[in-house]
Amino acid sequence: MARKADEPLVLGIETSCDETGVGIVRGHTLLADAVASSVDEHARFGGVVPEVASRAHLEAMVPTIQRALDEAGVSAKDLDGIAVTAGPGLAGALLVGVSAAKAYAYALGKPLYGVNHLASHICVDQLEHGPLPEPTMALLVSGGHSSLLLAPDITSDVRPLGSTIDDAAGEAFDKVARVLNLGFPGGPVIDRYAREGNPDAIRFPRGLTGSRDPLYDFSFSGLKTAVARWIEAKRAAGEEVPVADVAASFQEAVVDVLTRKAVRACKDEGVDHLMIGGGVAANTRLRAMAQRRCEDAGITLRVPRPKLCTDNGAMVAALGAEMVARGRAASSWELSADSSLPVTETHVPAEEDHGGHSHSHDHDHVHEMSKKNLYES
Repeated sequence: MARKADEPLVLGIETSCDETGVGIVRGHTLLADAVASSVDEHARFGGVVPEVASRAHLEAMVPTIQRALDEAGVSAKDLDGIAVTAGPGLAGALLVGVSAAKAYAYALGKPLYGVNHLASHICVDQLEHGPLPEPTMALLVSGGHSSLLLAPDITSDVRPLGSTIDDAAGEAFDKVARVLNLGFPGGPVIDRYAREGNPDAIRFPRGLTGSRDPLYDFSFSGLKTAVARWIEAKRAAGEEVPVADVAASFQEAVVDVLTRKAVRACKDEGVDHLMIGGGVAANTRLRAMAQRRCEDAGITLRVPRPKLCTDNGAMVAALGAEMVARGRAASSWELSADSSLPVTETHVPAEEDHGGHSHSHDHDHVHEMSKKNLYES
């Protein structure tokens, strides 16, 4: 596909958890996707430690941005905007990314876009499969979120249909892996063991699938507890735990619920496309079952390649580029991180005063103030 000269060139920064992600996008074309992960630093704790993540972001930010610029073969001064995850996520980690984005945007005289982490996970699919259908049904599954979202317009209208009541799918994977002594993070290792196991060996419960339960909400706490008790009973009886079968049976229970509810939501809302995103979307069994169930229901499935499912800067840049292309309002310099930013707020525009005037600084004025910035010769 030929590039259009007017397609926005946007850099995106993602620091909601333990990945320092920097992506550069021109329109719907991915130019760079640089990631610095601190997962190894958290492994010995069995989970992400917010302070450790924040410090790792600080150390990785500047070199990761430079690596992305080099990979894309562009200069920072050529950017049309800087996008950054403003929430939801870990407060300290988000603050590092937001502060860096504000500094770069101010120094370069470029508009700043604080965007929603969850909406970014949906928008990233445009880099792989082209423009999103409107509306799009999205199933987002990650360490902190399991959500069903209807998105008539990814830049301004995302509607939550269902969400996690307790443990998200990714959290359940981590906790079951811990009980099985498989290490952290749990998703990839459970997926790997499950390939050698029998998914029908143990019938674990399917949460919130009863006739009186919420149609689109998720709960994996009971499943996690059931798996833990089954393992404890085996060990107490002096029997060997069949790790592969437990992993496969647990994974099957999670994937069964996720895909069943997602396909039902598509049918109920009359939507013929389903997009799956988030870290758990890299799970091979989830992809396979979703494909089969979508084909049976006449639904087109869109799932980005695994690297774009996990947290990354490309997804933030993708949503930022869409904001620029559609003329959405930039954020103000007062932009702050919001660890509980609702998905209905796809981005954080400048606030307006009672007279209808934006508090956002005029970016042409900012550019005048920053003519002698670091990036100009």
